[in-house]
Amino acid sequence: MTKNNNLHGFHLSRRAALAAAAVSAAALFAFAAPAPSFAEDKSIKVGIMSGEDEDVWRVVTSEAAKKGLKIETITFNDYTQPNEALERGEIDANAFQHKPYLDNQIKQHGYHITPVGYTGVWPIGLYSKKHKSVAELPKGAVIGVPNDPSNEGRALRVLQNEGLIKLKDGTGILATIVDVSENPKNIEIRELDAGIVGRSIDDLDAGIVNTDWALKSGLSPAERIAQEPIADNPYRNFIAVKDENKDADWVKTLVSSYQNETVKAEFEKVYKGTGLSAY
Repeated sequence: MTKNNNLHGFHLSRRAALAAAAVSAAALFAFAAPAPSFAEDKSIKVGIMSGEDEDVWRVVTSEAAKKGLKIETITFNDYTQPNEALERGEIDANAFQHKPYLDNQIKQHGYHITPVGYTGVWPIGLYSKKHKSVAELPKGAVIGVPNDPSNEGRALRVLQNEGLIKLKDGTGILATIVDVSENPKNIEIRELDAGIVGRSIDDLDAGIVNTDWALKSGLSPAERIAQEPIADNPYRNFIAVKDENKDADWVKTLVSSYQNETVKAEFEKVYKGTGLSAY
């Protein structure tokens, strides 16, 4: 009987030990399992242009934070800086440009940058404070255009669409004033920095102004006497990153944080119809 009692006690002790081990293992697993883990959170810097877009990106930042992506926006005042900063690794992404502009930048500087998601499109327009229509523009009229390659070609095509000039056959999207083959009104095309054209409008008969710069210059849609077509517009803006990051998970999160109805509503509020969502 004593032997059997000892054996019974052995079984009880063994069961207690196994139970204790199971409890310890469960506790260890519960301690080790990250639910949720902040280690998966990511912080990035995104280069944008200063001004109205800052309001849009405040909403993007809020949407990204819900998904564990922290965005710090870095503002720039001219178009030449954001790609250089991205190439050098000073920022992780930028959002300010269209494909013709990026293609030209890559050709000039050898950047390793690629688009990953569309944002908006701002149809470029011909503005005037002196004339109510294109037909009113006099002979010898002085018309300002942006002097950077992609936007100058874009501006010249607006003038061609309105019958003010004709470009040489086969001229690509990077046309310049040397590509003008016909100029029946003998207009003077004045090349200016993209940010200066709108601010110089009082000294011009008219000017081709990017929509974001038109807003910054205080120009209104009522002063826009012509506009490029929206259909099949190649000048949609996008978010861009280094080539090596294009398939990264944080890039997908960044794009989805922009491309949603919440951000679209803020975009429409900020740009008042002058810019259109492009996704």
